Amino acid sequence: VQLMESGGGLVQPGGSLRLSCAVSGFALDYYAIGWFRQAPGKEREGVTCVTGTVTTGTYTTYYVDSVKGRFTISRDNRKKTVYLQMNSLKPEDTAVYYCATYSSCTETGGMTQPAAWGQGTQVTVSS
Repeated sequence: VQLMESGGGLVQPGGSLRLSCAVSGFALDYYAIGWFRQAPGKEREGVTCVTGTVTTGTYTTYYVDSVKGRFTISRDNRKKTVYLQMNSLKPEDTAVYYCATYSSCTETGGMTQPAAWGQGTQVTVSS
């Protein structure tokens, strides 16, 4: 099982970034994928989560309140990739962003107990 994030970088406030989480070693359509972030000196928090699609053919998304209307999670099972589109970025979005799996989504955008994690990608929002 491997998850690899990419797409982080430095962006000005109000700007956009798209993060990618490429997975291998498991069938993506069976599993929920979550995005988490951890800022310096703060606890890791769940940002958004997308459910698996194998049961219904569609998926459900959940977001933490602070990113609703600005961030969008999506998945492409064929490409085995989950995306996080981040718009209207704020300095408080600065953090290392991680994707995770092998767990269930919570309605507040987290996951119950992820068992697999990527290595993270740095997002810095600064002028």
